[in-house]
Amino acid sequence: MNKTSIKSAVTFSAVPEAQGGPFVYWGQLQSSLESAKKLGFHALEIFPPGPEYFQGIDAGGLAKAIGMEIAAVGTGAGWVRHKLSLADPDAQVRSKAMEFLMMMLEVATKLSAPMIIGSMQGRSGPGVTKMQAKEFLREGLERLDAQARQIGGRILYEPLNRYETDQCNTLAQGSAMIQGLFCTKLLADWFHMNIEEADMADSIRKAGAAIGHIHFADSNRQAIGLGHLTVEPLIDALRSIGYCGYLSAEVFPLPDSDLAATQTIRSFEKYAS
Repeated sequence: MNKTSIKSAVTFSAVPEAQGGPFVYWGQLQSSLESAKKLGFHALEIFPPGPEYFQGIDAGGLAKAIGMEIAAVGTGAGWVRHKLSLADPDAQVRSKAMEFLMMMLEVATKLSAPMIIGSMQGRSGPGVTKMQAKEFLREGLERLDAQARQIGGRILYEPLNRYETDQCNTLAQGSAMIQGLFCTKLLADWFHMNIEEADMADSIRKAGAAIGHIHFADSNRQAIGLGHLTVEPLIDALRSIGYCGYLSAEVFPLPDSDLAATQTIRSFEKYAS
């Protein structure tokens, strides 16, 4: 595999309620695109407050003018702002979650980017058993995948660590959840994997072509190189499966946004370029 085929990306959040979360850039899309471009990133991963965000801003046009791509569009605001999830025991809430995700899928597809489903997958709890939650999630993923197939969209499903969900915590569980879907792949987040996987590199190799995106984060959710992950085996595993997507930094802006971004691009150039 050509070493240059893996691309770099960095996260941007426009969700005030997510302040303090693991996103490198905040606030203004244009300045974030320009800063990322200046450092040498290929793309920006956008976390908007909702689909309406893109009515007031031409994200695709801005990115193109600056010479950047949109790596993915996140949907976490659906949970953070509205407490919507695909596994809610209330059918009305599940319906609202589906409506939100359908609209997000449409705007992401117009940006030629995949849509991420992470926190909106939900979990079991009062009124919904673990088995029911998984069934609700699978039903939702099937509906979204069918819509993605119809409009030429793509979906990324993200297994999360045990403290955030009891749906799917490992890549193997995630692979089983999306089996048989046409337009849905896994988002392999190294922070979550460090908690849940016995052997991260082996998990990557076994998931293989099911992996569609990487969150390039160290063990402490800071930029790669600021935690204790051993990166080389993970990059080797990605190369062995022919991965040619993004390594996207969903990390805390520590010590600040610019330094987190700089550390990320240095690590990308060291290990993956």
